[in-house]
Amino acid sequence: MSSNIYVGNLSYDTTDDTLNSTFAEYGSVLSARVITDRMTGRSRGFGFVEMEDNGEAQAAIQALNGTSLDGRDLKVNEAKPRESRPPRRW
Repeated sequence: MSSNIYVGNLSYDTTDDTLNSTFAEYGSVLSARVITDRMTGRSRGFGFVEMEDNGEAQAAIQALNGTSLDGRDLKVNEAKPRESRPPRRW
């Protein structure tokens, strides 16, 4: 079963590929995405990594939380499901 991981405090220079290769050291990565602002395209400073195996994901969380990547100390934990929000009114 796959596991979704939240990665916070990313440098604005961190790319999807950097995130992927960092987590690939701990197991099979299904996807790695740095979240960007829709208007500017600039990184929002966080991302998500989906790993194939839950055990590998837990090992990555333990190993990488608090470590430095591109000059920033990462905040790494299990991603929480998105809360449903009421529709926006314009």
